[in-house]
Amino acid sequence: MPTGKVKWFDSDKGFGFIASDEGDEVFLHASALPEGTGSPKPGTKVEYSVADGRRGPSALSVVILEPVKSVTQNLRKKPEQMTVIVEDLIKMLDGVSTTLRKGRYPEPAKGAQVAAVLRAVAEQLDA
Repeated sequence: MPTGKVKWFDSDKGFGFIASDEGDEVFLHASALPEGTGSPKPGTKVEYSVADGRRGPSALSVVILEPVKSVTQNLRKKPEQMTVIVEDLIKMLDGVSTTLRKGRYPEPAKGAQVAAVLRAVAEQLDA
């Protein structure tokens, strides 16, 4: 089976093209992708079979070999770094919990600091 990389794919239109390893371009329709697979990103390594279609060679039975990592995944902190940050966040939240148990909200500056750390941790975990 031939292999190649996704050149581009428009999820709204449901099609794109594969640049084959031999240098040809092959039409890629969303129906040729495995079920449950989102839109492939440019550079995704795929294996496929080919059939002649209305637009020339068309990919059939596409298998994703190597998905491309997103830029945000490459920018994630290492797990060892995140461990320290999460442990510090837990300490901060314990302080907020103690203040709330006493019937008060934390000072606005402290609340803003906790919120900023929560957002930063959420972005790292969600990447």
